[in-house]
Amino acid sequence: MKRKLLTAGGVLLACIVFFGVLAAASRLVAPKYHDALIEGHLTGEYYGEPSPHDVLFVGDCEVFEHFSPVVLWNEYGITSFIRGGAQQLVWHSYYLLEDALKTETPKVVVYNVLALKYGEPQSEAYNRLNLDGMRWGTAKIGAIRAGMTDGEDFMSYVFPLLRYHDRFDKLTQEDVRYWFKDGGPVSFKGYVMHAGVNPATEVPSDPHETQLPESSMAWLEKMAALCEEKGISLVLIKSPSIYPQWYPEWDAQIEAFAKSHGLRYDNMIEKSDAIGIDLNTDTYDQGQHLNVYGAEKLSVWFGRELQTQYDLPDRRSDAALAEEYAKLSDRYEAEKQRLITEDN
Repeated sequence: MKRKLLTAGGVLLACIVFFGVLAAASRLVAPKYHDALIEGHLTGEYYGEPSPHDVLFVGDCEVFEHFSPVVLWNEYGITSFIRGGAQQLVWHSYYLLEDALKTETPKVVVYNVLALKYGEPQSEAYNRLNLDGMRWGTAKIGAIRAGMTDGEDFMSYVFPLLRYHDRFDKLTQEDVRYWFKDGGPVSFKGYVMHAGVNPATEVPSDPHETQLPESSMAWLEKMAALCEEKGISLVLIKSPSIYPQWYPEWDAQIEAFAKSHGLRYDNMIEKSDAIGIDLNTDTYDQGQHLNVYGAEKLSVWFGRELQTQYDLPDRRSDAALAEEYAKLSDRYEAEKQRLITEDN
């Protein structure tokens, strides 16, 4: 009996050592998304949030580069976070939202509709940017399974070493520096700041289907049902970028969806003048995304709309929140000045 126990103990110890080494090696070779390709860091930053939020954004770069939670707080006392990601497709957004709703219930969820044009998984690289930082649970498992492209393996998400084993001879100082620790936030509650100015130019017209894919609309239906179940107001938006194009047929389809579900839908391209967006000065990449000047204008306009329609509380009298956002605002302004100086 004693020998059997020793043998069992040895096997257990060997398993612990094996999986410990596997986990450590996986952590080393997996991209860190802190100094480079920072979009991959955004998903994980949500879990460090010290307080809940009245507004959550989900969607692609048209949320994480277009809305400033700092401005929403400073102007209206709205607490918010952007669970955005590079080419975050609708099933990513759904599961990231489902994950967030396990620990908080915002009053409003804002979803940007551009990614609905994709009805099928597009890219492993973008899957990784959105999902590597997501905590393990049923939502992450669902997101991986929904988004895997041909040739991807579920176990490579569990043990990144299986995917990144060829990076051992390509490791950088970033990999070593953040092997066992996180380097802190790269965003401002999910907002990624740019201060460059590159005016919009002529917009090319891409081939497109007249209707958004049924599969992506089915995921939007699931998102609407999830929000209704939780008593959350879902707001659909199209951010005011001019490329990739947002076509009238798609716009009409989203308007019809919003009307049939009793949802608000804002096509902000059409409201750019009212918002004050000038794509000669408010974009850093010829009209595809807003710079900080455009994002601040959009946030002032949208914050007022949200507070008016959804009666969001002004929480600036909350001492703990005021302290949290004061520190965030200081970091925000310092980064803004650094980028302005750098770009000039």
